[in-house]
Amino acid sequence: MPLVHMKDLLNHAYAHGYAVGAFDVVNLEFVEGVMAAAERSRAPVILSLAESQLEHYDFELLMSGVEAAARRSSVPVALHLDRGANLEAAVRAIRLGCNSVMMDASQSTFSDNLAHTKTVVEMAHACGVPVEGSLGYLTDAMDINAQGHTATLPSTTVAEAKGFVERTGVDFLEVSIRVEQSCPNSKAKLDIQRLRSINQALGIPLSIHCRVRLDDEQFRRLIVHGVAKINCFTALAEAANAAIRARARSAPGAGYLDLVQSVGAAISAKAERCMRVWGAAGRAAEVLACCRPWAPVEHLIIHNVIGISEKEVAAMMSEGQQALSTIPGVRSVITGKAMKEHAQYRYCWRVRFAAPEVIDSYHRHPDYTAFTNRRFLPVADREISIDYAMESL
Repeated sequence: MPLVHMKDLLNHAYAHGYAVGAFDVVNLEFVEGVMAAAERSRAPVILSLAESQLEHYDFELLMSGVEAAARRSSVPVALHLDRGANLEAAVRAIRLGCNSVMMDASQSTFSDNLAHTKTVVEMAHACGVPVEGSLGYLTDAMDINAQGHTATLPSTTVAEAKGFVERTGVDFLEVSIRVEQSCPNSKAKLDIQRLRSINQALGIPLSIHCRVRLDDEQFRRLIVHGVAKINCFTALAEAANAAIRARARSAPGAGYLDLVQSVGAAISAKAERCMRVWGAAGRAAEVLACCRPWAPVEHLIIHNVIGISEKEVAAMMSEGQQALSTIPGVRSVITGKAMKEHAQYRYCWRVRFAAPEVIDSYHRHPDYTAFTNRRFLPVADREISIDYAMESL
C-alpha cells in the first residue's frame, strides 16, 4: 500500500496547503536517510532519480533499491523520474518502476518543449502515469554573471503556462518565477505575484526546483500559492559533504566506512527538517486513506501449440519476449514451459504491466498486434489469458 499514485499524492497536498518533498537520491545512503526522515515525521515523500545524474550510478540497480524501500515503507511514497530528456527515458523509467515522470525540455523553444512534452504525456497517460512539465526553474549561484547579478532567464508567463497545460495535458508544472540574487549567499527574492497569477489560472499542483537559499517563510508563501512539490538535492548533498569533511577532520586517516558513517544521519536530519517546514509532517495517515495504491497487473497466458516443433516454439516465444518487452508500460515478460510433459497447457507467458491502464494500451500497440497476428495466433491452441491485480509483491 505505501507505494501510491503520484497524482493522488500531489492533489492532496495542493488541496490541503502543504508541499511534498521530491528528494533526488543518488545511492542507498540517500534512500535510507530520506525514508528514515519520512517515517519519523510521518510524512508522504517522493523519491526521485534525476536523469542528469545518471553518470554517477546505475539507474536500473538503484531503482530496484528505491522500489523496495517504497514497498516496505509505512508512509506513502511515489517514485519519480526527474529531468527526463526524451520519450525513451520516460518509457525506461516506467518500465523500471517510476510511477511519475518529468519531461524537461525547458531549455528548448516553447514550441519544441510543448511538442516533446505532449508526446510523453500521451505515452505515460496510457500507462496510468502522470507527467510533470517544465517551463523554467529557480536560478542559483551558478547563474550569477561576472557582474554579480542574476543571469537573465525568462520567467513563466500566465499565458504560456495556461496554453502549455491545455495543449500538453500535463498533471503538474514546474515554473520559473524570476529570482533576484545579488551574490551566491544572499537571500533570494521571489516574484510571488507571478506565482499567484499562474496558480489562479491553472488550478493544478505546481513545483519548484529549489536551488536557491530560501527561508522558512518564503517556502510557506510558495506553498500558499500552489507549490505542492519541492524538488531537493543540493541541500542533501551539502549535508552529506559536511558530514564527510567533519569526520575527516576529527579522524585523520580514517577509512571509507568511517568517513561515511554519519552521512545517512546528516541526510535524514536535513530531509526531516524540510518535511516539517513544508507542512508534510504528520500527513501520512490521511494521505494513505485517500490515495490509490500503485500495484502492478500480471497478464497471464497459458496455451498449447499446433503445427510447429519445440525448436520453433522456443524461437517464437523468444521473439515475442523481445518485442513485447519494449511496449510502454510493460515491466517484464517471462515465458515458461510446463514441467510435466503431458500437462493440459504446456506453455505460459507472464507479462507484468505497470498499472491497469496498460491493459488497453498494450493490446492496441502495433508491436503487440504485429507479433500476435503474424507469429502467435497461427500456432496457438486452446489459449487462455487473464489479468490479475497484484495486492502485494
